[in-house]
Amino acid sequence: MWSSICRPMLFALVVALGVAHVHVLEFCQSTDPDCHGHDDTKTNSPLSPQTLTSRCNVSNLIHNLGQFRVSCKKLIEAFPIDEVDGNFVRTVKNCIFSQSIPTPLKGPLRLAAVSKDVIEGILDLDMAVTRSDDFLHYASGGKLLPGSVPLAHRYGGHQFGYWAGQLGDGRAHLLGQYSNRKGEIWELQLKGSGRTPYSRSGDGRAVVRSSVREFLCSEAMYFLGVPTSRAASLILSEEPVLRDQFYNGNVKKERGAVVLRVAKSWFRIGSLEILSQSGETDLLRKLLNFIIDEHFPSVSVDDPQKYLAFYSTVVNETAHLIAQWMSVGFAHGVCNTDNFSLLSITIDYGPFGFMDSYNPNFVPNSSDDEGRYSVGAQADVGRFNLEKLLSALSPVLREKQQKQAKIVLKGYIDVYQMRIHQIFKEKLGLLGEEEDDGYLIALLLDMMEDTRSDFTMTFRQLSEASAEQLHNRDFTQMWALADLSSHEQFSEWLNMYLHRLSRQQNDSDLDRQHRMKDVNPRYVLRNWMAESAIKKAEMNDFSEVELLHHILSSPFVTQAAAEEAGYAARPPWWAESLNVSCSS
Repeated sequence: MWSSICRPMLFALVVALGVAHVHVLEFCQSTDPDCHGHDDTKTNSPLSPQTLTSRCNVSNLIHNLGQFRVSCKKLIEAFPIDEVDGNFVRTVKNCIFSQSIPTPLKGPLRLAAVSKDVIEGILDLDMAVTRSDDFLHYASGGKLLPGSVPLAHRYGGHQFGYWAGQLGDGRAHLLGQYSNRKGEIWELQLKGSGRTPYSRSGDGRAVVRSSVREFLCSEAMYFLGVPTSRAASLILSEEPVLRDQFYNGNVKKERGAVVLRVAKSWFRIGSLEILSQSGETDLLRKLLNFIIDEHFPSVSVDDPQKYLAFYSTVVNETAHLIAQWMSVGFAHGVCNTDNFSLLSITIDYGPFGFMDSYNPNFVPNSSDDEGRYSVGAQADVGRFNLEKLLSALSPVLREKQQKQAKIVLKGYIDVYQMRIHQIFKEKLGLLGEEEDDGYLIALLLDMMEDTRSDFTMTFRQLSEASAEQLHNRDFTQMWALADLSSHEQFSEWLNMYLHRLSRQQNDSDLDRQHRMKDVNPRYVLRNWMAESAIKKAEMNDFSEVELLHHILSSPFVTQAAAEEAGYAARPPWWAESLNVSCSS
């Protein structure tokens, strides 16, 4: 029943209002990482106070890694730690974390990618430190940062709809918390850093292809305005790692890699589920109180309704997050409860994908035979996961509160659809509210699906086309709109759209174009782009990883290097045959 509700709205893929609005240049040719739309012709303009402050802060960056400290004190003091020591696989009880030492990568190490925005803006480090041997070892698990007591997190989860029992950080190590000069607290985590008690049959490693994708997508999503974990660095080794990529018996030797990730918290729905399922109610309550106190400032820990208020917030923010995923055509690929953050940020990038042609049935994960996690099903899956969160909270909710929580959950679809409608209107440059706006949106999506029009470029080219070009159907340089215009109902839709725009008072065509280009990206991390970069990276050529990282840091700005690389052109013929699996 859920999947049949308001189908066009459910599948509306639109940019959220949370996207940072930046009025950008029409064309940016600079290769300077700071070129995010500032006009190069105004180099003599006085610097803003924000710019002066930013440049002054650079001098306060840490130049010696020996001065960089993290702490696990708050986490270790708040919760009981696994009494058993060692990285051997086991069933873990009555704790939130196990102490677990990373296993150093073997062979020569190489820094394949680094995010200046994370290194300087979050970690307060001077970029020069990333060129040191110490950084290679600290950021790959070979050395422990001062103050670090590495931890692996115990959690469970529903995978593809079924309870999977204990899961946990099977190849990730939490190094500790870092308090930066802005007063923010960030948790540093290594992914691919070796076995833990939660590795099950795995080797605790990650390989080059999945690590490149995670690094690039974490940063790309941030600059698209989608809440996400961040990636500080990507380090490669010569350590051989065996993988059966598509689970077809074709085992190949790949190379190990580690991504240094940061987030405000790595707690997820599965963090609570494992405690509820194991009957560890006191520990469940303790973890909930900690999460609320640390990450939900709008909820008072002294409020008798605090767990209900917490749940209501997560329901609301999850609806908003999935709407933002849909806004850029992003499919997570593995929307299990162990991959859904309690802070409603995007975490655990596996077999994700950005759509090329608009298709609600797009499935990025070759292991998802039934299409459970197709892009159009993500709102349904969000509701399922929130149901499981409610089940996990049941031991600490009174009967009346459980009934109230179910009412909150019923409102999830309304929150999601309201957000979808609101942000889709932004993508089309619509102001105010008119009765036929829903039909205008739904008809466009139907036409896009029928004509297999490119999702990203259809909206972008609508942003770039003037009203005169649209009226004259001058789509000579606009391949996505040319595809869309082949639909028999295109004339009807275009006339409706132009009339709708003409009724917007005090809104010039140029203002409309600027407004739309601020929310409709020209570049996203398409699978074929990532695949091209991965193939080169596997041969120690990181030029395209670097190029993509730079381009995707300004996704709303037309860039000469991106155009030359074909990142806004029609995808190559081989793009449709690409498969991404859970094996990494």
